[in-house]
Amino acid sequence: MAEVIFNKLEKVYSNGFKAVHGIDLKIAEGEFMVIVGPSGCAKSTTLRMLAGLETISGGEVRIGEKVVNNLAPKERGIAMVFQNYALYPHMTVRENLAFGLKLSKMPKDQIDRQVDEAAKILELDELLDRLPRQLSGGQAQRVAVGRAIVKKPDVFLFDEPLSNLDAKLRASMRIRISDLHKQLKKSGKPATTVYVTHDQTEAMTMGDRICVMKLGHIMQVDTPDNLYHKPKNMFVAGFIGAPEMNIRASKLVEKEGHLYLTIGDEFLPLSNVLEQKLAGHKNEDVFYGIRPEFVSVSDEPFTDGGCTGEMVRVENMGHEFFVYLKVANYELTARIPSDEAKPMIDKGLNRKVYFKFDMNKCHIFDAKTEQNLSL
Repeated sequence: MAEVIFNKLEKVYSNGFKAVHGIDLKIAEGEFMVIVGPSGCAKSTTLRMLAGLETISGGEVRIGEKVVNNLAPKERGIAMVFQNYALYPHMTVRENLAFGLKLSKMPKDQIDRQVDEAAKILELDELLDRLPRQLSGGQAQRVAVGRAIVKKPDVFLFDEPLSNLDAKLRASMRIRISDLHKQLKKSGKPATTVYVTHDQTEAMTMGDRICVMKLGHIMQVDTPDNLYHKPKNMFVAGFIGAPEMNIRASKLVEKEGHLYLTIGDEFLPLSNVLEQKLAGHKNEDVFYGIRPEFVSVSDEPFTDGGCTGEMVRVENMGHEFFVYLKVANYELTARIPSDEAKPMIDKGLNRKVYFKFDMNKCHIFDAKTEQNLSL
C-alpha cells in the first residue's frame, strides 16, 4: 500500500507541445482517485507517466517513499488494466492470470493460491480453462482486472477500462470494481487506485475523490458531492452533471438597493446569501449557472416572481422530462418529474410558460476568470 504524489509534473513532446503543465496531486494510501476530463485533456498521459510507459519531462512522481521517474514499470509496484484487455489469445484464463507471476519466478504453489484467490473474488472459477475468444466482453474485462489483482500491487491503474463495454455491462463492472476496492480495503490489503475515464457517471459513482483536468491543467480535486454542488470554476460546473448545468452570460444590476441577475429583459433577485457575497460585484458582467433540477416550470405565473420563456422541446426519460425553454436568444434546460411535467407537455409545445430558479442553488461566475464567486 502506498500514497502517490505528483510534484510539478510536466510532459513536453519533442515537437514542443506541452501536454501536462506542472500539476500537483496527492493521492492517499488506499484511496480511489478518478481522473476525469474530455478527450485531449492529458489524463491518460498523466496515468502513463505514473505507470512508467511515458517519459517525464519535468517534476517528479512518488510512490510511497520512492521517486519513480527513472524506474521501469515492473519496479514501481503497480498493476495496470487497459481499455483493450490485452489478454494473450493462446493462453487459458488461468494461464493469463498466472503469466506475470511466472515471470517473477514465484513458486508454483503460491501462484496457484493467488490465481485461485483472484478467480474467487471476480467469480472466474468456472472460466479458468477457457480461451479469451470464448469469453464475453465483461468476462474478458474481469480477467484483465484479475491479472492485476494477482500481483498484489501497491497501486492499481485503470485506463478507461470499461469504454468497450455496452451500457449494462459498464454499470455492472462499475459496481464490481468499486466493491473489489472496498473488499480489499476491508481485508486489510488495500491498494491505492488511480482510475482514468472520460465518463462522468463512472467518476461520480466510483471515486472517493475526483481530479478534473482540462488541457493538461488540474481544474479541481474534490469529493463527488463537492464537485457537483460547489464547482470552483465554470469548466467544472459545465463538465460535471447530466444534463449539464445551464450557464449563460448575464449582469449583476443594482435596483432599489438590491442586486438582481439579468435574464433576457427580465430581472431575478439574488438570495440574501448571494447578495452579501457579491456586494462588491454590482454592475459587472458575469455568467450565472443553475442545474436543470433547480429550474421550476409552470403554466401559470409564480406568485414570488420569475420569468417567461417558450417551451420548444422535451425529452422523455421515463421517470422525468428534460424540458427545453427558449429565453431571449438561448435555451435553458429544466429537469421536471414526469407527474409534474406531463400535464404541461400535453398542452403542446412552442407556447409561453413561466419559470423560476431556486436562487439558493444559483452559481455566479466571474466573466473574466471564470471562477465561482458564489462559494
